[in-house]
Amino acid sequence: QVQLVESGGGLVQAGGSLRLACAASGRTFSGYGMGWFRQAPGKERETVAAISWSGVNTYYADSVKGRFAISRDNAKSTVYLQMNSLKPEDTAVYYCAAQWGFGAPTWDYWGQGTQVTVSS
Repeated sequence: QVQLVESGGGLVQAGGSLRLACAASGRTFSGYGMGWFRQAPGKERETVAAISWSGVNTYYADSVKGRFAISRDNAKSTVYLQMNSLKPEDTAVYYCAAQWGFGAPTWDYWGQGTQVTVSS
């Protein structure tokens, strides 16, 4: 089992920045791809960004390209999501998830989520 705990959410004005962190514990972090997802009220969950174990491969949703950056520190078993130029439409609960390998449609482990609210 891998346990994931997100942190760093909060309330920010439009144009501001937040950095989310997701700390993993339990089974080794090694070999797991990591992703950030979000779900706004009344909307389906969407993939925001993902990163491979090595960090070489990344994915971003079109809606966040150029504004968000995903990174990871494998020594700390932590993945980050730097969010800049935030917009009200970025308001959602943000979740991190882990999958063995990278690129599969399913994710094996999920965190509890952290709320991000962007005011206009």
